[in-house]
Amino acid sequence: MSKTFPDRSFEDAAIAKGFARIAGVDEVGRGPLCGPVTAAAVILDPANIPEGLNDSKKLSLKKREGLFERIMKTATVSVAHASVAEIDEINILHASMLAMQRAIGGLNPAADYALIDGNRLPKGIAIAAEALVKGDGRSVSIAAASIVAKITRDRLMVDLAQQHPGYGWESNAGYGTKTHLEALRNLGVTPHHRRSFKPIHNILYQDENPTS
Repeated sequence: MSKTFPDRSFEDAAIAKGFARIAGVDEVGRGPLCGPVTAAAVILDPANIPEGLNDSKKLSLKKREGLFERIMKTATVSVAHASVAEIDEINILHASMLAMQRAIGGLNPAADYALIDGNRLPKGIAIAAEALVKGDGRSVSIAAASIVAKITRDRLMVDLAQQHPGYGWESNAGYGTKTHLEALRNLGVTPHHRRSFKPIHNILYQDENPTS
């Protein structure tokens, strides 16, 4: 029977192997049509772990924001991004890995072990690590990272929405909702859109090659 909430079992297993500073790592923003992909690395204080940590997608906005504030006050946190240009250049998977690598590298003091959400490890990380499929629902550290990454990126998209009104980024976070797709057709493509993503590529291609 699957666990309802993430726990410390993976962190405790790493500590039993001799590691001391275990970071949970997660990213958000693979699917949207615009904006960066954002990753967070979080080392929780074992004596001060916020209650109610879970996969950010399973939490209400109010709970996410409350947990975000508590994580930022009690944990060691690093947030990093991979830009739209990088997503278009190296593809979204590699950009996601790059953002996670940057988040791990930004921790101060550094982690000596990483629990990474997903089924693969970013290349180039300098510490021991393991990948956990659906880790944001299994490890409290990854759950914390998922909350930090989502809140950070959502707030960034709200800021971008003020610069480019009409696309609904303040509520859709850049995902391809009906409002967003209609705005793309009516308002056009912004510098924040991922040109390698099919809906954007198709609009640009149609603009360059209008049918007679």
